[in-house]
Order: sequence, then structure tokens, then C-alpha cells
Amino acid sequence: MCGIIACYKSSLSINELRKTIIECGKKIRHRGPDSNGLYVLDNGVSLLHERLSIIDPESGSQPFNNNGIILTVNGEIYNYKKLKEEITIDYQFQTESDCEIIIPLYLQYGINFIDKLSGMFSFVLYDINKDEMYVVKDHMGITPLYFGYGIDGSIWFASEMKALVDVCNNIQVFMPGHILECKTDILYPWYGPEWYINDNHIGKDKLDLEKLKISFRKSIFERMNSNVPWGLLLSGGLDSSLIASLVASWCPQDSQWTEIINSFSIGLEGSPDLKAAQEVADYIGFKHRHHNYTYTVQEGIDALSDVIYHLETYDVTTIRASTPMFLLSRKIRALGIKMVLSGEGSDEIFGGYLYFHKAPNKEEFHKETKDKLKKLYLYDCLRANKSAAAWGVEVRVPFLDKDFLDIAMNINTEEKMCKNGKIEKHILREAFDTPDDPLLPKHILWRQKEQFSDGVGFSWIDGLKEHADKEVTDRQMQFAHIIYPYNTPKTKEAYLYRSMFAKHFPLESYAKTVNQEDTIACSTANAIKWDNSFKNCLDPSGRSVDIYNN
Repeated sequence: MCGIIACYKSSLSINELRKTIIECGKKIRHRGPDSNGLYVLDNGVSLLHERLSIIDPESGSQPFNNNGIILTVNGEIYNYKKLKEEITIDYQFQTESDCEIIIPLYLQYGINFIDKLSGMFSFVLYDINKDEMYVVKDHMGITPLYFGYGIDGSIWFASEMKALVDVCNNIQVFMPGHILECKTDILYPWYGPEWYINDNHIGKDKLDLEKLKISFRKSIFERMNSNVPWGLLLSGGLDSSLIASLVASWCPQDSQWTEIINSFSIGLEGSPDLKAAQEVADYIGFKHRHHNYTYTVQEGIDALSDVIYHLETYDVTTIRASTPMFLLSRKIRALGIKMVLSGEGSDEIFGGYLYFHKAPNKEEFHKETKDKLKKLYLYDCLRANKSAAAWGVEVRVPFLDKDFLDIAMNINTEEKMCKNGKIEKHILREAFDTPDDPLLPKHILWRQKEQFSDGVGFSWIDGLKEHADKEVTDRQMQFAHIIYPYNTPKTKEAYLYRSMFAKHFPLESYAKTVNQEDTIACSTANAIKWDNSFKNCLDPSGRSVDIYNN
């Protein structure tokens, strides 16, 4: 995972533009601590890249400049080797980087090649001959991207909002699955499967567990490509445990992978996740390559301001879960690991949150899964990406593979529902419940959902609430609607995070990048509709759902 910045049509002199974009780049250098590169043209165009080298560390530096195309990319293209076989034009590759494939694809097909890419990416491509800049973001917003307009009419883009605060007053989140043509300022979608764009869509395909399993295995295998040591985030929950087990099944104990792949978990002393993660690691043969780390509530509290600065959000659930991940990522990088696999997206695809038990029918269930997926770029994708990128670590997410999504989101929705006492995500569990060759212990495979912020230890959330009660006064809450008229915090914990966010990012336009809705209510809106008992619930923790541990 890298950091990119680009500018289109600045009125600054070439020297001033160079100085300005370099200063912007310093603010996201944590995303790419290995090297950087820069192109500044005399027509007000500039592209900068802060590199985290994972594929082709020796020669894959960016921005690329080939055949009149300048390109800077944040992300990974997993199918780049296969795509190279499609290239029929005369093109000489300058590197072995996975990202350079974007240039010959553009030269061969024009900008309408994006759907061919399998991966996570935000990129800026400048065609010198056309004087056109194209800006593209991946289908789910796995990679972050922001944009804003300068007072001179220039357009600026960056992987994180903080890089733009000195050059743009009004900053916005670039929408997932979209392309922007800068010359005409036209933004339009490139990603549009039926399940994603049709409001009336509902899954109807017959459940095929083998097809689901094969697709997921393929997604994981594609994401194992790396020229540097990599690892696994292992919470002991279903999703990360499945990924870890499948990776282990491809890596015999005497293979070259044995000393390369490590797994990582974090929690408070005695947390349920640490215990489960260690059991999984032992079971799959990672006993001596698994790292269980502990942190204290105070250490987490001490990190909150830094976490919010890197996340660029004040969303309560996201901050709760991101803090231990932020602390863990630092330890991961200290061991020389630059990339990890993680399980984000599964709960949104399969209805894994506990309130899905309350869904009244398949239509409501499916709509909620789709709505949750469409907002992942504001929450779990943001958390996974920025918590790790703060320390120069890349997170890859197999559940959000484009092909896997198409299969999973078209499965008959009735099969996903938690009816007749079925546990959440039961079809995913059933697909990998293979008694003759078990991937996981039975009680891990069928372990009930724990939100990450709960699984690291219940006293983490309780400790945050107690700290907020001490830090935020009743009078502050009384006038919260005046101090923060946009998206007013409803609890002392939410107020605490909002005040920390405002110190880093004081303008209202910055606050609007978080979400257009109440940051707690939006996560339970359908649950409130499905069950009146949620109406007065201001805590997004899974423990607030009465199905928990029933």
C-alpha cells in the first residue's frame, strides 16, 4: 500500500508546484516509507508517489512514465501476469511491477479497461498527448482516495485527506468504482454488476457450496503474491481463521514458506480473541510463527489522538476497532512484515452481524448486505487500510474480491438468513465444514460473531466509556449541537472522538468526509426498523444485541 498525490492544472510555477506537492507528500510518507518519486510538468500537472515496495522492490518505482503516459498507483493488481498475455500492442515493460500493466491496457483499450483489473487500487493516469488526467478508484473503495479544488481551479487528489488540507478548503471522498476525467470534470461509474446497481435485485442463484469454496480459495491464492515477507491477521474468529487455515494448507511445514509467513493477534490480557487465535495457530501448524500481543486500556487511550489523525474519522465503532489494529500494525512492521491478509467484508456479504437475526424477510436482509458493502469504504476498509498504513503495512482482503462478490451476492438470499436457529454466516461455515479433512476445530468454525472491538476484551469498550465520562462534561454535551452542528455527537465517547478529530481537521468540510449520517444511528438503522428494542440504543457494540451468546 502506497501513497499518491496528483494535481491537475495548478497556476503555480513549476518550482512552487514542486515544493508544494513535496510538502503534501510528507504528510502521507508513512504509507510509503521505502522511496518516493515525482513528476512536475510545466503545464500545472504533477504526480507524486510514496512507495511501499512489495512487488518488484528493485525496479518498480513510481510514477511510471512510458509512451507518453505518466501513472501513479496505490494498491495491487493481482492478475497482472495474466493481463500481460492480452497485450498485443508494441509495448516494452520497464519494470516487473504489477501496476505498470495499467499503461499498456490503457494504450490498447482506452480508459474502459478498468473492469479487467482484479485487485485494490486508486490511480491517477495522465495522458500527455491528450492533456487528460484520469482518476480511478477500485470497486469497493478498499484503497482510500480524496479530492479537492484549489482556489485557482486546480484539482488535487491524495490517498489521505491530511495531504490536501493546505491546498484545498473543500475536500471530498472519491467514490468507489468511479472514474473522473479531469479536463471535463466528469465523474462516472465503471463498476456496475446487477447486484450492485439494481435496487430491486435479490439473490436467486441456487446455493453451490463447492463453487463458493473454490472462488474463495482462488481469491486468497491471488493475494499471496509478494516479493517480501508477509503475514496474516488472526483474531480467532471465523473469517480470519478460514484465511489462515487455507494459507497453511498451501504451505507445507518443510516448504520455502515456513519461515516467511507469520500470524498476528492482539487483545487485552485474557481476551477471547487471543485464546481463540492461539488455538487456531496451533491447529494449522503456525504454533511457532504466531504472535499474540497484549495491550492495556491505558495504552489504547494514549493512542486515540494518533489513531484518529491517521484514520481521518470520528466514527465510534471504527475507532474502537482501529486502535488495537493500529497498535498491532506497529509490531508487525517491527518484525519486517510489509503485507498481511485480513477478513474484512465477510460480515457484510453474508449478514454476519448479530442484528441480521432480526431481518424480517429476504428482501430486507439482502438490501442491508448491499447497503453495508457500499459503505465499507467509510468504515472497515478505511480501518484496515489506514490503521496498518500508518506504519507502512499493506492489508489485503480476499472476501472483497470482485469475482467472489459476484458469486456470493447472487446466492439465493433465503439461504443466508439466520432462520430456524441458524447461526449467522452459516453457508460460509457449511462450505468449509469438511469432517474428513477439517480445516479448523469445530467450535472455531461455528464460533459466534464477535465484533473486533469486543473480541479484544470487553473491558476495552468499558474503559473507553469510563475515560470519556471523565473527559467530557455534562455542559459540553448540553451545547454539543452548537459546538458541532453538523453530525452532532450523541454520547460522551462520540464527543471525545469528535473533539480530537476537530483538533486535527477543524473545517466542517473535513467532518463531512466521515459520513452524511449520524455515525452511530447509521450502523443500526435497519436494525431499529426490524426491532423496536434498538430504538434507544446508542452503543454499536455487538453486546447490545439480545441474540449475543444465546
